[in-house]
Amino acid sequence: MKLFACLLVLSLLLMTLGAAAPAARQKTAGDTLAMPGEKHLRNIRQLTFGGENAEAYFSADDKQLIFQSTRDGRECDQIYTMNIDGSHVKLISTGQGRTTCSYFFPKGKRILYSSTHLGAKECPPRPDFSKGYVWAIYPAFDIFTARPDGSDLKRLTSTPGYDAESTITRDGKKIVFTSMRDGDLDIYTMDADGRNVKRLTSELGYDGGPFWSYDGKQIVYRANHPQTEKEKSDYETLLKTNLIRPTTLDIWVMNADGTNKRQVTRNGKANFAPYFFPDGKRLIFASNMNDPRGRNFDLYTIKVDGTGLEQITFNETFDGFPMFSRNGKKLVFASNRHSQKQGDTNVFIADWVE
Repeated sequence: MKLFACLLVLSLLLMTLGAAAPAARQKTAGDTLAMPGEKHLRNIRQLTFGGENAEAYFSADDKQLIFQSTRDGRECDQIYTMNIDGSHVKLISTGQGRTTCSYFFPKGKRILYSSTHLGAKECPPRPDFSKGYVWAIYPAFDIFTARPDGSDLKRLTSTPGYDAESTITRDGKKIVFTSMRDGDLDIYTMDADGRNVKRLTSELGYDGGPFWSYDGKQIVYRANHPQTEKEKSDYETLLKTNLIRPTTLDIWVMNADGTNKRQVTRNGKANFAPYFFPDGKRLIFASNMNDPRGRNFDLYTIKVDGTGLEQITFNETFDGFPMFSRNGKKLVFASNRHSQKQGDTNVFIADWVE
């Protein structure tokens, strides 16, 4: 198992598959997609079948999903859309470079994603794992918008260095994203057209993967702030070669203007992919906190004040990238469960049960 995350998505090349998805598979008495103990998930359905598929996020009307996938014979992720039953899978990115972190605009007239295609048509090289487990921070990543069919592509960022991990408020006015434009990996906001950029974090270390609360008043994100001089030196040395080491990440929450930052998790593990419940009082996220080897990731929920931790999934490999529908009744997530090939990651959707 490997840690999946927005800035280096699905780093190993696995089996590819065609764009046409079979009908979604629903759990039955003889073939359940749920694991024992998953009391909050009902009617789990598998939407993709084989290869690398992750970061699937709902459209505002909850009728479609936008996601990234390595398929169609390509060597790295491109952006696709599909209906929430897994049908009508369609490529909407350029088919060039590497893409990540896709999202629907709230009115459904545009989509948002990051891509390296202006740097080169080919996939960028994979990171050098001789330095241990690291993520690549590709400088060629910029943020783009397009129509839902991929046409009318517009570039929103043009500063040197990494720009990615973007999401937009439900009123369509503000985008939050991660950037290295000021020499460190920090979180910024900008208007939906790319103007009025504002920096929200400034501590040394990685701040990224931000998502808005449903009311747009809070931002949840993952972060690692090195504390000792050795940790700081290691971080800065790796960053000079556009790499980071993500073995420890915690979940943080802040106000939309960057004030009132507070740490939610403190377990010394890799916690990532946080997302707000619709009421803004709880979070759902992925973590390897219960695996001594750090390889198994499950979904957990927690209150924004750090209390009330509860494990949601009990799969023995990987569950991550959760997102609720607008009314909180559906949960979409990525998982290695029921894979046809070891390492396959697929998209699943379930009814959420309180």
